[in-house]
Parts: sequence; C-alpha cells; structure tokens
Amino acid sequence: MTPVRPLSLVTGASAGIGRAFAMALAARGHDLVLVARRAERMETLAAELLLAHGTRCTVLAADLADADAPARLAEELNARQLKVDWLINNAGYGLPGTLVANPWPAHAAFVQVMMTAPTELAWHLLPGMRERGYGRVINVASLAGYVPGTAGHTLYGASKAYLITLSQSLALENRAAGVHVCALCPGFTWSEFHDVTGTREKMNAMPRFMWLGADEVARQGIDAVERGRVTWVPGRINRVIKALAQCMPDRLTLWLSARESARYRNQQD
Repeated sequence: MTPVRPLSLVTGASAGIGRAFAMALAARGHDLVLVARRAERMETLAAELLLAHGTRCTVLAADLADADAPARLAEELNARQLKVDWLINNAGYGLPGTLVANPWPAHAAFVQVMMTAPTELAWHLLPGMRERGYGRVINVASLAGYVPGTAGHTLYGASKAYLITLSQSLALENRAAGVHVCALCPGFTWSEFHDVTGTREKMNAMPRFMWLGADEVARQGIDAVERGRVTWVPGRINRVIKALAQCMPDRLTLWLSARESARYRNQQD
C-alpha cells in the first residue's frame, strides 16, 4: 500500500540531478532524507522545501567514498525510526584521465561511491520495502552504460553498466513484493558534473539539442519507476543513440567511440 507521505532517501542531494529529485519528490508530497557531503547546501534545500511544500527533511552528511558510510546511514535511519519507501541512488562523479594516470586509492574511492555504496544501500533498505509491500528504487546510471567504452574516464561507463544490470536483477527479484526498481540512464545533463571533472569547456562545444535539464531527467525517472520500467533513457536523441549502439557491429561502435570521445573525455595519461 502506498504510504500517505512516502519517505524518500536521495544521495548526492546537494546539487544537480539529486537536488532535482528532492524537489520533484517534495512536490509530490514526499518527506525526505537528504544525503551528501555538503551539509550546508542540504540544510538550505531542506528549508526551501519545508516552506514550499511542508516537507519534513532529515539531513545526513556522509561521504559515500567511506566504506563504512552506508552501514552508518542505515544505523542512523533505524535509530530515528525512519522507514524509507523510495531510494534514489544518485551520488556520483567522474574521474578524468586513463586508468594508470590516477593512483589506485582514487579508483578504489570511485568504485565505492559508484558501485558498492548504491548496492549496499539497496541491501539495507530493500527488506523493509518488501516487508511493507511497497517500495521504489531508482539507480541513476547513464547512457554511457549502453555505449562502448572510451579512452579516459575509464571506470565511468563500466560503473554505469553495472548499475543497469544490477537494477534489472533487483527488479526481477522484488517486483512480486510490490517494489519497483529502475535504472535511469540520462545522457548529457545540465549540472555541476562537468565543472567538477574539468571538462566544461569541451562539453560546451556539444550541440544544445543533446542536453536535458536535471529537472526533466528527475521527472522522467519518477514517471518511469512508477510505470514499472526497469530501465529508462530520457530524451529521444538518447534513445536513438542507445538503439544504434546496440545494433551496430562492435568494430564500428568502438571506432565511433574512439573518434568522438576525444571531444568530451579527458584522455591524458
């Protein structure tokens, strides 16, 4: 049964798509658990949502690169008797350069944030959703999980492909219990993401029709998981790219990837 006021946990809630999810869910009558490193930004957002929608927000500052962070979050939720109905695994970033250009601890932290943390959070929260007979999980993956790998940002596409496959398995495992799981796979999205990775100048050269706003991506993600979609690619052009990538021969897609990725990937050794 759908709760009167569902409680949604959003990771990476301080900016970008995470912030857009928080705003969209608050507008739908959800209360929120906001998770990110920047507590001050989340406190500001919580005040805005309380004023606009009467949303009760719990702010939990956490760095998901810390291997203990997901378990500590679960313990804090239990201590506060907060039962999460929606999990939005959104936290993420890009790591520029090739595999050997970065020290291993940087890659280990990346894998922790992008793959291990969302998996562990789902492991902690799915049992409660199943017991209550209602739940929604959105794993924010990427169109990059469908297209061939690139030189540079080596683990990004791989991590997103993992989230897509994970979401498919979780959807099959939990749908009979009333829990919907969806991998949301946006393409280029207006946010701080490319400022952080240092690729903003390259990204500004991309055609504007390739881009979607974070608000639109979040809205489509919510609609998709409610419809029971297991994967969803926002934007018609992105769905065309996905279809082409899946039907073209590997040799051709890898050649195109090598040619085009230099335009938006940092490939420095």
